Amino acid sequence: CEEGKPACKACKHLGLRCDYKRPMWWSNGEQRRHQKEVIKNIIKKTQLSKKATQPPSSSNLNSPPSLCRSVPTSAEVYPEPFSRAPSEGSPYSAECDYPYVTPEGYFAMPPPPQPMVAHPQYPMFSPYEVDIKTERQIFINGEQTRKDSTISTFSTYQPPPMPNGMSGYPADSWVQQDYFESQSESFTEEPVDFNFFEYPHGPVTPDHETVINVDDCDKYLLTHFFDKVLKLIFPILDANQHGSARADVILPALESNKAYLHCCLSIAATHMKAAEGLSGEQIDNDIVRHRYAAISELCEALGRDENHSQILEATLGMIFFQCSVGRADDALPDIPWHQHFQAGISLVNKLDLPNALMDLRASGHSQPPFNMALASWIDILGATMIGRLPTWADTYRELNMSGKSAGLAELMGCEDNIMFLISEIACLDVQKAEGINEVVLCKYVEVLANEIGMTEPPHGTVQTCFSTTGAIRPKQLSINITAVFRVAARIYLCSLVPGYEPRQPSICHLVSQFSELVNFIPAGPEGFDRSLAWPLLIAGTASVAASPFRSMFDERCKRLGDAADFGSFGRVRGLLADIWQINDAASARGEYQGVRWRDVTLQKKWDYLLI
Repeated sequence: CEEGKPACKACKHLGLRCDYKRPMWWSNGEQRRHQKEVIKNIIKKTQLSKKATQPPSSSNLNSPPSLCRSVPTSAEVYPEPFSRAPSEGSPYSAECDYPYVTPEGYFAMPPPPQPMVAHPQYPMFSPYEVDIKTERQIFINGEQTRKDSTISTFSTYQPPPMPNGMSGYPADSWVQQDYFESQSESFTEEPVDFNFFEYPHGPVTPDHETVINVDDCDKYLLTHFFDKVLKLIFPILDANQHGSARADVILPALESNKAYLHCCLSIAATHMKAAEGLSGEQIDNDIVRHRYAAISELCEALGRDENHSQILEATLGMIFFQCSVGRADDALPDIPWHQHFQAGISLVNKLDLPNALMDLRASGHSQPPFNMALASWIDILGATMIGRLPTWADTYRELNMSGKSAGLAELMGCEDNIMFLISEIACLDVQKAEGINEVVLCKYVEVLANEIGMTEPPHGTVQTCFSTTGAIRPKQLSINITAVFRVAARIYLCSLVPGYEPRQPSICHLVSQFSELVNFIPAGPEGFDRSLAWPLLIAGTASVAASPFRSMFDERCKRLGDAADFGSFGRVRGLLADIWQINDAASARGEYQGVRWRDVTLQKKWDYLLI
């Protein structure tokens, strides 16, 4: 269900009342049978109508709009071939000669379940009325303060295959037939795979009771964190596996890691201050008090030189959670993200996570370690923020050349190969700043442009990420986000070419194409704009006054509402406003080169991680 208001698409399609809670008639057997008959009759009429009208084949329906490639093909722009040129200067270049064994079944589709047919000897058991109740309880200071309960009804019936191609459903089973037809129409390309990562706390049993110990004065912060902040932190991971961020990452860490708990309480206070417009000593004291407590816990743990995995998850939390909350003008004392990350780098290397990523089976891992995926995300895009080499650039290069995954698409939406190429561009950015020869620079730009071109999908691959029932299709969402990042990577690469100007036709074309592609990403408070902070910054910096990017960005900010003013998205919005003011004034004077985002952040002394 896409949870549309006041009614979801499925209910509107059937003309049903949309309740968003267990309806009163559900507990009454007679009323329930009556409602079932009503729905069956509606679906029956719909099926008969479909058969009567004989619509054209589905391949001609809902065809996506035409999308041109992000730039002309590499053969048109760069006719001369160049060999692969590795970037230089990574501090871990000597450690990258790892053997690699392909992890079997990493993204493999699980075998389909065997058909279940209701036994004719027991007609009283309905094949489509199974309620599954899922509960999770949270205890604070030994007292149950939260109990989440969901009840879902699933069909247990799948029709046996029929040799003559006819439907295997009983004649009156319109409910099952319509359901399974809609599912096969909408989700055939979306196999279910829940084994994305190896989490630091391992699997949690369904009956586990989470116990979190906090002071009474901090209960309101923990409640706010669960109610308002949790859904903001890993939206792509939750789209891939609903509830995974909460169950596999957040709750186990809150229960067992004091530094992580204080980090989350500080983040909750920061979000409360930004989102609700609070001011005063109490909220500021809560923010700083828990920041200090988290850092104190980290320092003590580092001094003991133990529990490195817990220290790493708290350190990454201190870095990453700030990207979801807070305003750009927050002046409370804090440690810059890149200083936290220096400790994170040391911990990642102590845990040997880069080596684990290179050879999962030999290192005893079944899937990519979650903390390594998160650290890689911060490392690659963070390097572009401060003009430094990505720490594990050589590891990303080896993974890219082997066609292997670090789990980035499942965590943040963009496929690994594009993120690895952004790492290469960041390396080239550093080399340019160090005075690399312009001819060599242009050759490297050519090589990387060709590699980006090799990742281009077939025409029409980017399309709506909503199914016919209004649900998000996670794999299609990742395809669309990757397309946006791909164009942003091209713009970033073009900005390194000597003589670059945002008004150049090729750049204007890329920015316009970027603006079109963003339309395939759901907008608004429940959308995924906040997952696009980095590409929005790159494309926005290159947009001129008449660019369609600016109107697109303004419209999406309006749809996002108050949430457009905080977190990484809010910081990008403020940074772009400053960049546009400077560049538009310079253009009026006949100066067209434009200022880069890094120049503005350095001038204003902003230490932003915009991811």
